[in-house]
Amino acid sequence: MTQPVVSAQNLVKSYGPRLAVDGVSFDVQPNEVMGLLGPNGSGKSTILRILTGYLKPTSGTASVAGFDVVDNGLEARGQLGYVPEDVPLYTHMRVIEFLEFMGRVRGVSESGLARSVDRAIERLALGKVRELLIAKLSRGYRQRVAIAQALLGEPKLLILDEPTNGLDPRQIIEVRELIRALSRDLSVLVTSHILAEIERVAHRVAILLDGKLLTVHTLGSQAGGRMKVRVPAGTADEVRRNLASLTGVRIAEVLPVPGLYVLEHDGTAAATIAALVGAGLAVEEATPAGSGLEALFLRLTEGPGA
Repeated sequence: MTQPVVSAQNLVKSYGPRLAVDGVSFDVQPNEVMGLLGPNGSGKSTILRILTGYLKPTSGTASVAGFDVVDNGLEARGQLGYVPEDVPLYTHMRVIEFLEFMGRVRGVSESGLARSVDRAIERLALGKVRELLIAKLSRGYRQRVAIAQALLGEPKLLILDEPTNGLDPRQIIEVRELIRALSRDLSVLVTSHILAEIERVAHRVAILLDGKLLTVHTLGSQAGGRMKVRVPAGTADEVRRNLASLTGVRIAEVLPVPGLYVLEHDGTAAATIAALVGAGLAVEEATPAGSGLEALFLRLTEGPGA
């Protein structure tokens, strides 16, 4: 059986009477992208700080690449790269200088430093800015530099805390593609408030609320989705049954507005619309609805603690 890259078992972190993390268990498998989701104050950052050695858990255990983060802290930290939400870059340094400095801090040998830095620059497409001062870089390139330093020493785990925060749409797409590419070589644990981005890159998500783990959910293929359709003719129950009977439609829900329904489908939107028309349903409108992950997240986190 393959050893998980991250294993957290019954993690608890308390600050006096307040439980920031309350008995959380999950794992991250090799080459997996795991999303860590939850409202503000749900315990995401505390878990990241435990894994990276900034905090000691009150009880429970966590390991990275088989090394306990408390008992074998140095070895565990040597197996991960961390990019916090607000990345502390030394803007007076050139990119190459900063990466060489961070390589030495991370314990990369002098004999292997140049090769490690060159590989990080290549993976993050930093070649044309390697001699520039970090102060002169755009926010997108600064994020790339931050990720590059986290990859020095070839870690088995990359932790990204809100990696698309403050980026423009093109830069967000670039980070998304980068995460997919990096997961071929290592595991990625990522937090984000943008659920659609997590759904595009993650294999599984762990959803937290008030320090408790609500679920670990496996995400489906990128082909499926949710669609809102308007079918004005027929009774709600009759139309819902007809919609649910279509090939590729998993669930059909009746919305409070007369004539509106939400479908969860397996195929592409075009194929689902073709199935609706082929079944003779008088569909007046078909538009994308909220993603399945969004619906799951809202359903699990609604209530006083959300």
